[in-house]
Amino acid sequence: MQQGESAAEAEHIVVVGAGPAGLAVSLGLHRYGKGLGLGSVVLESSPALRASGYAITTWRNAFRALDALGVGDKIRKLHLHVQRLRVFSSSTGEIVHELDFTTHENGGPHETCRVRRDLLLRAMEEELPPGTIRYSSKIVSIQEDVGSGAKLIHLADGSVLRAKVLIGCDGVNSVVATWLGLAKPSYSGRLATRGLAHYPGGGHGFQPEFVQFIGQGFRFGFVPCDETDVYWFYTWRPSQNDDEGINESAAKMKQYVLNSLRSSKVPAEAQEVVERSEVSDASAARLRFRSPLSLLFASISKGNVCVAGDALHLMTPDLGQGGCSALEDGVVLARCLGEAVLGAEAGTEMGRIESALRKYARLRRWRSIRLVGAAYMVGFVQQSDNAIVSFLREKVLAGVLARSLLKMADYDCGTL
Repeated sequence: MQQGESAAEAEHIVVVGAGPAGLAVSLGLHRYGKGLGLGSVVLESSPALRASGYAITTWRNAFRALDALGVGDKIRKLHLHVQRLRVFSSSTGEIVHELDFTTHENGGPHETCRVRRDLLLRAMEEELPPGTIRYSSKIVSIQEDVGSGAKLIHLADGSVLRAKVLIGCDGVNSVVATWLGLAKPSYSGRLATRGLAHYPGGGHGFQPEFVQFIGQGFRFGFVPCDETDVYWFYTWRPSQNDDEGINESAAKMKQYVLNSLRSSKVPAEAQEVVERSEVSDASAARLRFRSPLSLLFASISKGNVCVAGDALHLMTPDLGQGGCSALEDGVVLARCLGEAVLGAEAGTEMGRIESALRKYARLRRWRSIRLVGAAYMVGFVQQSDNAIVSFLREKVLAGVLARSLLKMADYDCGTL
């Protein structure tokens, strides 16, 4: 028995991180087998659910996952359904591509919303048994009990949990991914800021559509979430001075974005979306991704430990698939574990668990590689300053890039 094991609190399945992936895994386990489900504990380092990121694009694949988890209709009722995508040139103000999500072309109609992150997390939390999420629970280290294979999870408050299954959904700086030996995420060379504009009482006047401006070294877009909130984002490839200034005040960051938009052909009503945002809403971050090449050989699972969500397939936001794929992970992983623990397969329980996690890793590896690689390439083309690439982007590639969004969203993770 290793030091600390005798004082460890025993838990069967421990999920690290109460983001979209972590809550999807926990809710999927709870729902599995129409009431036969498995209990889990979700460790969240923050004192409450985090709303950072403001809003998440939910494409068709995400709604399939949410339906499998039993919360799809709850989310649909709270948000506007986006009808189309319109892409404009920041240099000329002219439209370069338009895509209707409501027609039967390109495999449509396509269901998509911009879902507020806090509402998504709350919808899943409300379906979990009370006490499932343990807040202010930050992992500092992981040990292995050589005899049983269980994992000893050491928390910052000195407590220890003993888990038969450990699932890391702890994001870009994942402690679990580090324990598994996954390569550190790479910097894409781009920065992003985003925010949520509030229109009290409604009346923002925008159609339920995704509007995007590309060119002049940046990409800017906005889309209404509901009648009162409009999500916006701004990504750019910085100079050295820009990169050093990402930790400056939110007010300066907001002014930087507005100055850039005012020097382009982005119309005043679009600029007002940024102006209406609370100063604290505008924050900048480096866009990072997990190299697709590293995922080819990465240990997505090892024994009774695995990763999901950003801890697995961190990607740039150019496809709007980060949150969607995290929900897919949750359904697939819950199904694999449910079949192993509650099914009638032969072998020891630990053997079945390890086999289930290997199956999950096999199912999610290529999907993750495709999404991360496609997101990086779309971002590269959309923000390239090369004259030839810029010309092709506005004359030829805009439609190709737009259709790639729909292609990646046409995926079914299955049911529980």
